[in-house]
Amino acid sequence: MSESTQAFDYIIVGAGTAGCLLANRLSADPANRVLLIEAGGRDNYHWIHIPVGYLYCIDNPRTDWCFRTEPDPGLNGRTLIYPRGKTLGGCSSINGMLYIRGQSRDYDHWAEVTGENAWRWDNCLPDFTRHESHYRLDEGGDADNAHREYHGQGGEWRVEKQRLKWQVLDDFATAAVEAGIPRTRDFNRGDNEGVDYFEVNQRSGWRWNTAKAFLRTAEKRANLTLWHSTQVLGLILERGSETAPGGEVRCQGVRVEREGKEVVAQADREVILSAGAIGSPQLLQLSGIGPADLLAEHDIPLVADLPGVGENLQDHLQIRSIYKVKGGKTLNTMANSWVGKAKIGLEYVLKRSGPMSMAPSQLCAFTRSSDAYAHPNLEYHVQPLSLEAFGQPLHDYPAITASVCNLNPTSRGTVRIKSRDPRQAPAISPNYLSTPEDRQVAADSLRVTRRIAEQPAFAKYSPEEVKPGMAYQSNDDLARLAGDIGTTIFHPVGTARMGRDDDAMAVVDPHLRVRGVAGLRIVDASVMPTITSGNTNSPTLMIAEKAANWILTGE
Repeated sequence: MSESTQAFDYIIVGAGTAGCLLANRLSADPANRVLLIEAGGRDNYHWIHIPVGYLYCIDNPRTDWCFRTEPDPGLNGRTLIYPRGKTLGGCSSINGMLYIRGQSRDYDHWAEVTGENAWRWDNCLPDFTRHESHYRLDEGGDADNAHREYHGQGGEWRVEKQRLKWQVLDDFATAAVEAGIPRTRDFNRGDNEGVDYFEVNQRSGWRWNTAKAFLRTAEKRANLTLWHSTQVLGLILERGSETAPGGEVRCQGVRVEREGKEVVAQADREVILSAGAIGSPQLLQLSGIGPADLLAEHDIPLVADLPGVGENLQDHLQIRSIYKVKGGKTLNTMANSWVGKAKIGLEYVLKRSGPMSMAPSQLCAFTRSSDAYAHPNLEYHVQPLSLEAFGQPLHDYPAITASVCNLNPTSRGTVRIKSRDPRQAPAISPNYLSTPEDRQVAADSLRVTRRIAEQPAFAKYSPEEVKPGMAYQSNDDLARLAGDIGTTIFHPVGTARMGRDDDAMAVVDPHLRVRGVAGLRIVDASVMPTITSGNTNSPTLMIAEKAANWILTGE
């Protein structure tokens, strides 16, 4: 392959959730020459934009990296698909579209472990609202003063209510209230306890990904260059050059394969990794930044010994309980006939509503697994359908699925390269349920699900627990079954976490600059020290909003 060089001020690796926002913000000043690089193609696959299309985007090489985890002892030796978006918009093009920020305590904890007050909830809230377009505010709807305090209007990131209702879910919500979970109108005010339907990142029944929100307009700017379908091969790191005096290591740019040729892109100011919790640590390790023993194992020259690169992997493991019901309409009964499918398709074509507008989960609840917790440590994703596993057909009987996840797992996993080849997927080892605390929460969470299901509002459906089954009652049985039926809810974070200067496992400083390497910053979910108490897409956008300001002001 021949090699050529092109120069920019800023290079962003990854046109996903964070990368699209960064490209928009950094290129807003016409004096900044910005390059945005994406390994995947354009987001022109029709199933990206139809909400139910996530079924056809996940584990599809056109839109997904199609990662697999290593066999996991906590899952009784099972491996899982591990979806990560590979297209413009990244994971926001294939995810569940659910708008959840987490809890204020998440961000206050980040401030404590990093020593940076900018990460406190009160200081993060403006970064959430800056890009938000909340339907209650933008459409003059039923917004109360609290909505005006906690939400934004006129921004790029659209938040809407779902365009459907299911009686069986309404009754499950009432049962949750009967079980002691309060109703809420808003999960995003800092305390997300309660039950209600999720709000979603959609616009008029279409998925609203970050490529539409932040990139479409910015892409027209002369100072923003987009290279999609371009594989980054490695970072260019130099020591003791004119731009890195005194033996300092500096990131000068990236090497990429583009249209069959090797191209060098030079960054005069910064390279920003936004390749995600899997891609960013992989690229660091391939470039000589990471644990010294791992790099030595693959004969990669050590540039910066950062033992935290690829460590601290955290994810939300969902445990799916399935209840067969009687006398209630579910998607199983609607979609298991050609007539039903035709009606579903016609409703979407005419109204952009109904099952084709569905996010993967519709009803949400945040609650506690036991009285030992002072804050909600469980999140429910409840669906009016059931199936054996993702990608398999719906069951032929009416049923719902109540998935529950431990919001604050204590288990920690790893992401480690397997070779020097940037095209080979790394070894992803989440180590689910590897601590006694997580196994206890798993067992208790299944009991909470049962308590909700037995309440009068839902008992009228004569629910039968098909999975895991009422025969299993003990802590050991339920924890083992959680390993049998648990699966990722697609929230990997933490593999290049931020921290104080004296934190040996911190990969980046509180302003997300890579320790020991000038001109290199990481802006994606990998920098989270601990996982947020909810879905992780919108927190990643908040991180990018904050980082963009720091980059532009030289902080």
